[in-house]
Amino acid sequence: MTPWQENVLLPARQIDQQIAAEIDRVGLTQADTADWRTICRRISLGLVGNSLSLEELRAIEQIDSEHRVEWWTDYLLADSRWSHYFSERFSRAFVGTNEGPFLLFRRRIFQLWIADEFRKGTPYDQIVQRMLAAEGLWTDKPEVNFLTSTIKNGSDGRVDEAVAAGRTSRAFLGMRIDCMQCHDDVLGNVSLGEPGAPKTGTQLDFHQLAAYFSGARVAGPNALAGLRDESHSYQVQLLGDEDETEVKPSVPYSKSLDIRKDGSREALAAWVTSPENKAFSRATVNRVWALLFGKPLIDPVDDIPLNGPFPPALETLADAFAASHFNLRDLVKTIVSTHTFRRDSRLEELPVTAEHESTWATFPLTQLRPDQVAASLNQACRLQMIDDDSSIFSQLERSFTRNDFTKEYGDRGEDEFKAQNVTVPQRLIVMNGKYLRDRIDDNPIANASSQIGFLAIDDEHAVVAAYLATLNRLPTETERTAMVDELAGLRRSARSKGVGDLFWILLNSTEFLWNH
Repeated sequence: MTPWQENVLLPARQIDQQIAAEIDRVGLTQADTADWRTICRRISLGLVGNSLSLEELRAIEQIDSEHRVEWWTDYLLADSRWSHYFSERFSRAFVGTNEGPFLLFRRRIFQLWIADEFRKGTPYDQIVQRMLAAEGLWTDKPEVNFLTSTIKNGSDGRVDEAVAAGRTSRAFLGMRIDCMQCHDDVLGNVSLGEPGAPKTGTQLDFHQLAAYFSGARVAGPNALAGLRDESHSYQVQLLGDEDETEVKPSVPYSKSLDIRKDGSREALAAWVTSPENKAFSRATVNRVWALLFGKPLIDPVDDIPLNGPFPPALETLADAFAASHFNLRDLVKTIVSTHTFRRDSRLEELPVTAEHESTWATFPLTQLRPDQVAASLNQACRLQMIDDDSSIFSQLERSFTRNDFTKEYGDRGEDEFKAQNVTVPQRLIVMNGKYLRDRIDDNPIANASSQIGFLAIDDEHAVVAAYLATLNRLPTETERTAMVDELAGLRRSARSKGVGDLFWILLNSTEFLWNH
């Protein structure tokens, strides 16, 4: 087993020291390290969107205990499930969750392109540069879909400059400056300007950013060539003015980094992704942290103040990300390497308070997103992991049934990290819905509960296997005794049904529906 490189471990140690110093400052107790199975479940939920299969847990058990977490992380980062899942999560920030314009937008092609770039290890800054500067047809130049997704009916094929600017600021810079589309920032929520010389954002700041997209268009005699830039002035009526004003492209802050003054989208892309533009690195690490922890370092995930204050961990992680040449895999490894990520969500003999979670003294409890609930239910009810080597039927079932369940359960849309309580209808969908019932009914060919009921050598092994498959942990002694007593004396189909009932109980538990 090759240890992870120092460029991964060094910033992880720095982050732990900084977070520990803050915890000590406020006088809180830090949680101990969680069980390895719990940590691996967190990694799986963060990287592929579902809990572990029994098969995967048994494989990790074969690795020496010191390297299990690292081995599992490396395994998933080499698995296409990771790149596809991260592509799906990131694309929500890039193009939203609406279907976009008919004919001019191909969400699936766009997501597959992002997934392929993630899989190949393309530096993240290069991926973003290609989206911002893209030209061509949306089918053979998938990155073009970032901009064609904004085109509205009746717009003569023009990119919606305001939507493109808003998504650029939120997704790539972690800043909500789109609120200044119609007025100056009178409430003082957006601080721009230069380092050491901040200024309140204005309506003009937003429209100068939007002006970079003013020439992007799919129209005219050469529409089949796709998106192209045409000469086109950007006119806007500013608040208080009677007439429109021509606005020239300009970046909203750190103008000294704007080396090229030609107003092209290539110039904007270079400025956005510059290693010296810390907002770009902060926005990315805050989103990846949120995917792994279930909540970002700064909440909301796309509303990071340009001039701080920042959590120390955010700055350290942003610097490490830029130093790695924007390597997403190394970013994930750094976060997973921290003791902060590996802490228990509980304290010995002490209650966990909101302050414990806000200072990362304990791992934060977060409700699974609807897509994670659907995928975890599907995986828990199959003994083998469902990946690209699974049968085409298993893969299709995972995809279609997850989508159907997510719609019924309630997709959070773009604001997927916003804390929400589990509703009564959501509970009933899991408890009484067809999705779960089909997966725990007596079916020894497909369902894990039936297979465990038929194949386990005794009731104790059946109970242990059920807990590992569903909650990814061993049962406590009290749980083990109680559940073994429930299965005592059952044979064949009766025992299979009994294990199915146990699955139903565990999959409807609060523990299953939360990341912890």
